This record gives sequence, structure tokens and C-alpha cells, in this order.
Amino acid sequence: MFVEQWVGISTDEFHRAKDADVKYMRNRNPLLDLGWSRADCIRYLTSLGLTETPKSSCLGCPFHGNAQWRHIRDSSPSEWADVVEFDAAIRQGNARANASGNRLLGEAFLHRSRVPLSEAPIDHVTAAERAALQAGAGEADELENGVVDGCSPWACRGDADALAQDDFGLAT
Repeated sequence: MFVEQWVGISTDEFHRAKDADVKYMRNRNPLLDLGWSRADCIRYLTSLGLTETPKSSCLGCPFHGNAQWRHIRDSSPSEWADVVEFDAAIRQGNARANASGNRLLGEAFLHRSRVPLSEAPIDHVTAAERAALQAGAGEADELENGVVDGCSPWACRGDADALAQDDFGLAT
């Protein structure tokens, strides 16, 4: 017996799909089964009147770009406070890793500028950031918008003959 967990990984990020790391769980990737990209998902959700669907990611993801950090800060003060607190808490590394002898080399920060998130230059991409990364246009865009793939902790059709399909190939 096992638990089936559905993970929303689209074809744009198929390389993130992986098997569950516990014996009692099986990961399913319905968007991959459908052959859907993120654009396909957005097109479908828009057809249902559901717009402005942000990509998912962990709140404290170190791959966030400045735009994502600003959005958290400006739209959810309580989440911003949580992530600033988390950023401070990771400064000396993971307590469990440290306890097992795996020392952190240096300090950990969520923002790529390597300063506390509360002080990070999230309102723009600084010249120092561009120079430090020797950023071209694509890398500067990544600084602003974050890594395209983002991050995630993971990576029933019924009686097919009795079902009809809508314009998006979904059962109705």
C-alpha cells in the first residue's frame, strides 16, 4: 500500500520530476502525462477565468530574483517577516548538519548579494551584482526574475471510454 502524490511539474521542467524518496509514496506527474507546458497550464486556467497564476516555489527559496523578493515584501508583510527571520536563522548553517559534523563553510544567505535579506538590494539589480556575476543580458534577467525553473521540494482518469474531452484534452 502506498500514497500517491501528484506533483505539478510541467514539460518545461521535466528534469525536476523524480521518484519519491520514501517507500510508501509514489509521485505522479499529471502535467507530464498530459504533455503540458507552463504556457498550456496558463492558457487552460485563463479559459476558466483564472488569471495571474504565479509559479510555485518555496517562500525561502535562494533562487528568487529581486522581483520575487519585492513581491513577498510588498504583498505579504507577515511572509516577509518570516523569510527575513529564516534568512537570519540559516546564517551559521543547518543545526542538524552542524551537529553531525558537517560544518558550513562561510555564512548562508538567501539573497545572492550575500547580505541579510532585510538589507539586500532587492529594489533593483545593482551594478555590483552584475559585475560580480559578469552578467550578460540573460543573467541580468535572472537576477531580476529568478531562476526559470524555480525550485520545489519534489520534484485517476477513470473510465476513459465514458468520458468526453474538452479543447484542452481534459476529461469532462
